[in-house]
Amino acid sequence: MSNINPPHHYKIALLGNPNSGKSTVFNQLTGLRQKVGNFPGVTVDKRLGKTLLTNNLWVTIIDFPGTYSLYPTSTDERIVVNTFVNQNDPNYPDAVLYVADLTQLEKHLLLLTQIHDLGIPILLALNMADVAREDKIEVNAEELANQLEMPAVKISARTGEGFDELKDQLFQLLNSHPKKKEVKPFYYFSEQEKLVLRNLNDYNSNTGDYQKILLAHHYQWLNFLDAEQKNKLKEAVDSAQMNDLKLQVHETLGRFNRIEPIVRKVQTRTEKTDEHLTDKIDNIITHWLAGPIIFFGLMFLVFQAIYTFATYPMDWIEAGFGLMGEALTANLPESWFGSLLTDGVLAGIAGVAVFIPQIAILFFLISILEESGYMARAVYLFDNLMRYFGLNGRSIVGLVSGAACAIPAIMSTRTISNWKERLITIMVTPLISCSARIPVYTVLIGFVVPSTIVGGIFNLQGLAFMGLYLLGIVSALFAAWVFKLILKTEETSFLLLELPVYRQPSLKNVLYNVWEKTKTFIVEAGKIIFIISIVLWFLASFGPPKDMQLAATEVEQIATEQALTEQETADLLASKKIEASYAGHIGKFIEPAIEPLGFDWKIGIALITSFAAREVFVGTMATIYSIGSENDELSVREKLRQAKDPETGQLVYTWVTSLSLLIFYVFAMQCMSTLAVTKRETKSWKWPLIQFTFMTAMAYLGSLIVFQVFG
Repeated sequence: MSNINPPHHYKIALLGNPNSGKSTVFNQLTGLRQKVGNFPGVTVDKRLGKTLLTNNLWVTIIDFPGTYSLYPTSTDERIVVNTFVNQNDPNYPDAVLYVADLTQLEKHLLLLTQIHDLGIPILLALNMADVAREDKIEVNAEELANQLEMPAVKISARTGEGFDELKDQLFQLLNSHPKKKEVKPFYYFSEQEKLVLRNLNDYNSNTGDYQKILLAHHYQWLNFLDAEQKNKLKEAVDSAQMNDLKLQVHETLGRFNRIEPIVRKVQTRTEKTDEHLTDKIDNIITHWLAGPIIFFGLMFLVFQAIYTFATYPMDWIEAGFGLMGEALTANLPESWFGSLLTDGVLAGIAGVAVFIPQIAILFFLISILEESGYMARAVYLFDNLMRYFGLNGRSIVGLVSGAACAIPAIMSTRTISNWKERLITIMVTPLISCSARIPVYTVLIGFVVPSTIVGGIFNLQGLAFMGLYLLGIVSALFAAWVFKLILKTEETSFLLLELPVYRQPSLKNVLYNVWEKTKTFIVEAGKIIFIISIVLWFLASFGPPKDMQLAATEVEQIATEQALTEQETADLLASKKIEASYAGHIGKFIEPAIEPLGFDWKIGIALITSFAAREVFVGTMATIYSIGSENDELSVREKLRQAKDPETGQLVYTWVTSLSLLIFYVFAMQCMSTLAVTKRETKSWKWPLIQFTFMTAMAYLGSLIVFQVFG
């Protein structure tokens, strides 16, 4: 075997239908050597990773969105077309690794034959070999390779079976084939398409015939074409009187007519069962009555698990940060830098780090539901219900994903082809309580609901936690129904969905997903919290000199009159200095507006800072209550629990104030990043402004009603 010329950096495109196991293949090949970026010109995420082939050759794997065909019905699928019809695209590959499900072979070969006709070298990875054996499905990979005129290898991404041969075949493919080659096409052009090709004879000598046909079908939305190129393509299409939809159907049927006899020739089922296990499970899971009960039961267990399993690691993290703070205080000299480090940075980060176990558990459980194939059933199950509210069955994926993070949830709406349904899903998804609200909920629920066990197994705080999520879901559906009445469109709606067979989730894949999502949460939230903690520390530690001096004089007078102890004097001084600080002035400025909700000026500061990210609320309160406090060994939850109004001596976080604040955070748009991604996805500032306005109004009115009725 000869060596490939090392200076060339090879790119391998990873393609396949949704549910083909493509992501698991990517994780097996790249491990932790992967990163997330964006495709040029769009906001769609792409995953890139490096893998080592034979002879010490490292190549880059680009994981493209799951795609059914080069005639796309979603934004994600358009990414594949944009890349593969443009040889100047930076992601245009040297070869394609195509992943197909052995148990669904006929369905998964349509896109393969389209990529083949582009002339790009392909290696076919026949995935789920282990599942095929269990289902008594035999595929002659060698004969299939001969029929398709491309190498093929059986693998199991879940177990790692066949990956050594896969890498060897990839190396040989790169070593023996040019980037583009002449191929015998699977589809023969119609007379209309031949006329289009004649009209485009001088279009571009580097563009293949099938690429030209795809350009003719999609030129209106391809983002790399300039006005002159689009006009030329339009003239060619109009001159040939090309019927776009009819030709797409003609091509699809023509390809399946070629695929079907090949699959029949190479695939045999040695033992047939009356009913596949998946069908038996689906009879229950997708039942009109049992299905929703099972779905809400699973969601209930998820929220119980978040509270139950996270208790011990949260206590350990709190204890660890407490010890770290004590060590820094004991070893650092008394100075502004020491105060910044312990009262600012450390207190802010600790206020969020303690909730990482809950967030990781949430991502872990949602990943298992996705990996097993259950989430596709949820889409199917709730399609009719979602349509009543102006949504789509696919909206359920965004809404459930919103429980982890609204940003990827909003981006997942690209699979919804109907613009109105997609827009409504984008607008209401932030009402679903995301993982960033977990720190706020965890702290405040403890002030409203006691930590008691009901029914022998259920944690009352866990039930309250689920209640807040249900409130968010109900409000999201109500808002969607209102948008349905307001927004008008002539687009028709449909749900095209393949229900994958149930599979045992790959633990490796699930853990990769948890690691990636949790790491992103820590890094992104950490950066924001680090900056805000420093700014907050400065604003809360310094103020107008005259006001700060006046506060010190006032405390000195009160301490003398009331014979306060040294500790009481120090606590009162800390409270008065924060009130006189720049942060105090900001809080006092907005206090009249939030006082009817039961909030004081300190909560007002947290409301402002948490607009950067919801979880910053806890970090902000941790910083504010750490400045000048002698009780550094207390956790942020204990500091808030013990917080008192210095004038009245009453607890700040009474149950009604805490409930009002909880309601505010259920409804409020407290995330700049979510607004930014809404702007990117809708390509307008109109919709994020509407989103912010209606959510803020819901939050204010909800909190006002709660506090005025129960306060």
